[in-house]
Amino acid sequence: MNILGISALYHDSAAALVRDGKVLAAAQEERFTRIKGDPDFPKNAIEYCLDAGEISLDQIDFVAFYDKPLLTFDRLLETYLAFAPKGLKSLVKAMPIWIKEKLFLASDIHKRLTSLDRGEIPKDKLLFGYHHHSHAASAFYPSPFDEAAVLVMDGVGEWATSTLGHGNGQSLQLLKEIKFPHSLGLLYSAFTYYLGFKVNEGEYKIMGLAPYGEPKYADMILENLIDLKADGSFHLDMQYFDYCIGLTMTNDRFDRLFGAPPRKPGAALDQRDMDLARSVQVVTEKIVLRLCETLHKETGSKNLCMAGGVALNCVANGRIVRDGPFENVWIQPAAGDAGGALGVALAVDAIHTEREHATKPPGDTMDGALLGPEYSQSDIHQALNAAGAVYHDLDDRDLFDTVATALADEKIVGWHQGRMEFGPRALGNRSILGDPRSSNMQRMLNMKIKYRESFRPFAPAILRDKVSEYFELDEDSPYMLLVAGVQEDRRIADQVNGEDLKGIAKLNAIRSDIPAVTHVDYSARVQTVDGEANPRFHKLIDAFYAKTGCPVLVNTSFNIRDEPIVCTPQDSFNCFLGTEMDVLVIGNSVLHKAEQW
Repeated sequence: MNILGISALYHDSAAALVRDGKVLAAAQEERFTRIKGDPDFPKNAIEYCLDAGEISLDQIDFVAFYDKPLLTFDRLLETYLAFAPKGLKSLVKAMPIWIKEKLFLASDIHKRLTSLDRGEIPKDKLLFGYHHHSHAASAFYPSPFDEAAVLVMDGVGEWATSTLGHGNGQSLQLLKEIKFPHSLGLLYSAFTYYLGFKVNEGEYKIMGLAPYGEPKYADMILENLIDLKADGSFHLDMQYFDYCIGLTMTNDRFDRLFGAPPRKPGAALDQRDMDLARSVQVVTEKIVLRLCETLHKETGSKNLCMAGGVALNCVANGRIVRDGPFENVWIQPAAGDAGGALGVALAVDAIHTEREHATKPPGDTMDGALLGPEYSQSDIHQALNAAGAVYHDLDDRDLFDTVATALADEKIVGWHQGRMEFGPRALGNRSILGDPRSSNMQRMLNMKIKYRESFRPFAPAILRDKVSEYFELDEDSPYMLLVAGVQEDRRIADQVNGEDLKGIAKLNAIRSDIPAVTHVDYSARVQTVDGEANPRFHKLIDAFYAKTGCPVLVNTSFNIRDEPIVCTPQDSFNCFLGTEMDVLVIGNSVLHKAEQW
């Protein structure tokens, strides 16, 4: 059975193909259109999935959409009516989009699929899932667990904002939910907006900024903005928020509570901004841990699966692993809305093949999240020749040695290999790499390559069998979704010239023997790499280890600010030329910047 899953029309549209319970392909539309967070119908992603499965639409058994737009529309109308007349301006802005694109989505999807000229699919083969059920399915079915508690947290689906569930075999039940407008994801996004960052993009920045501050406002948040219960359920005081009725996240009452208007985008960050970021992060962790305690009591499970945008908060995830009640935790690498396309396809597969009581396939079935397009060496040559690039083809032995040597010499390397990653993280196939021992590497990557805020940290990719030697972690973290502390014996006191540092000045300190991946609180967002899931990336790190004695590389996504991660060889070459990257490796082709001029 072939199931095509689709998420679209809100943000991060995507498509996924599932065949008899196996994930064959998945990709976000942004990677093809080069429009970051592209919400449009995922035409290119669908065509890629069909090509990967070597099928036409005629061979698709069901096309499944990840939520129910009519229920979302119902929520919109009820919300506007509840706050009338304050929500009129927002309603007037939203209605044309809904009438044109979303209310008649079944017909629109069928029309768009037909226009692909890739075969026909009857309208009765179009199915619609529930938003949080799609997320829950994306978390449980690919996980390595036959049975697990499931936690979904995001901004909002149709009505649900947090959902507690339980999976067993092919059965997946949703047990409890918190409903809109009370949302942990929207609380975090409200602070993202208030601190001058873009909602649905800047939440990562808040998480990265938080360690520079102190949780001075955490009690204020808990006393004024949110009524948090012992079981993790909560209500927000909507007097402080405008996302139900307006075009902004917060309002004047919120400004008065925290003593200032929202920070203007691009304005200098001060200690108060850092303290606010730390405060909402601490509150988020507190809520998530309480929800986990409740879920554990409800299910009795030792295993936890997570999805939804809040599940990308890797600091909170690290707290769950360290302090939560579960023995094992697995997080969907495409935890946001893109992963909903995969989840709804897996849910439909489970239901329509009547395998509710069957056992799940063993192990993690996400294939390392390497589910996107790949390009042959011939494709690579064609792209590089068309671009007039100068390159050298090396066999594997020489390739890994050459690249490891360049990295050891503090060169910055663009690394493009195999299938593209599905989800927001580059995991070693569309990555920019550097030497973690370098005290200059973080600054160089932020300022000369990524063109992003200087305070943002970078992640270490480490050989799986070496992780406990460097980090306070001894388990798999293949998707870069867990934060752990750097081992005490590798830390250096956070001082410069004997003075304790505060705020953004902490950037000036060397904190460990791998300073490029050690955040200001001595933490790191760890990616473990094993030879089975990603053999080429593992070989490269191993080659670097053989040369330097360090089994770690800096790993950040192959893109620059405000652009999606690269997909094609041409994308990689363009990014290479547009930055101060030193070396580009695509397949077995090696390019040196100095030779391109």
